Amino acid sequence: MKINAIVTGSTGMVGKSVLIECLESEHVASVLIINRESLNIQHPKLKEIIHKDFSNISSIREQLEGYNACFYCMGVSALGMSEDDYFRITYSMTEEFATTLHELNPDMVFNYVSGTGTDSSERGGTMWARVKGKTENMVLQLGFKDAYAFRPGAILPEKGVKSKTGWYNLMYTVTKPLFPVFKKMDSVIQSPQIGQAMINSVLYPQQLKILENRDIRKLANQS
Repeated sequence: MKINAIVTGSTGMVGKSVLIECLESEHVASVLIINRESLNIQHPKLKEIIHKDFSNISSIREQLEGYNACFYCMGVSALGMSEDDYFRITYSMTEEFATTLHELNPDMVFNYVSGTGTDSSERGGTMWARVKGKTENMVLQLGFKDAYAFRPGAILPEKGVKSKTGWYNLMYTVTKPLFPVFKKMDSVIQSPQIGQAMINSVLYPQQLKILENRDIRKLANQS
């Protein structure tokens, strides 16, 4: 089976890691990335669409047809944001994108990157966790051929990938000597494993639909 994947959020650490694994994988035939600004990467498998407004994707709708996987890695930190703004970016934009893809490609596998601590009940006291939980539930219930919520926790960046958050990169630099120890911990995942797991979610359907770090690591090693 060959995978034709859409990847969003490829300017961020998780999305960039997923993109790298897709470009390196023999199982992935083509990759479409959609960003607000260009990544300036050239690759035979790669096509890029520059699109500024993810709240309205009608102008690029026709270019989204014919794909059998979407790895939705786009997201923002809730730090300093109102609930309304965070909801608009996290839930509403994802709903617009996912609903359009379901109309065009109902046999698609849709993977949504959430985060550890997400609240599936949608009723908890932490704002970001409630909104992420609502978004997860929407994606999982939309009716795709298959769908997963990825909840990575601590991530060790590899293959030159960096976070867009400056203090994260500083933390990674300071703690780099401890990486060999971190790699042995269930609560930590290496960035390439996220992309490998997403690819394998298309190749090897899973019963478990909400994947924490240990589940992502297990799926990444499946063959």
